[in-house]
Amino acid sequence: MWNRTSTRSDEAGVGLLSSIVGVTVFIVLLLFAVQLALNLYATSAVTAVAFDAARQVAGSDGGPTASVAAEDHARHVLGRFEAGGGTLRFRWDTSRDDVVVLEVIADRPSLLANVRFPFQHVDRTVTVRWERAR
Repeated sequence: MWNRTSTRSDEAGVGLLSSIVGVTVFIVLLLFAVQLALNLYATSAVTAVAFDAARQVAGSDGGPTASVAAEDHARHVLGRFEAGGGTLRFRWDTSRDDVVVLEVIADRPSLLANVRFPFQHVDRTVTVRWERAR
């Protein structure tokens, strides 16, 4: 209600609280969306590198040197992943006669310190047939 002698209303400053809450919710949703986009990128990168490494071993003699070379190349490609605080683990299975199996387990760091999201853990298993002449 307006007073004839005053230019202020009784509701002055009422929108401040709702504006603060609205901006806070927007920033939280924006950070969640960025975290999700980074997770999708990390998942795609880890999957592609795992497939390339397994294909590289399947096209070679399959000895331990081939696995080490492929893993070194994979770690080089995902170098920023580990440099940013993430972890990579490779498990090779070259004992089978028909396929090479590579399991890559990656834990990606969060944008927010000490905050864990369920989709930060990437676990991919890639199976590639041996490329041998018949």
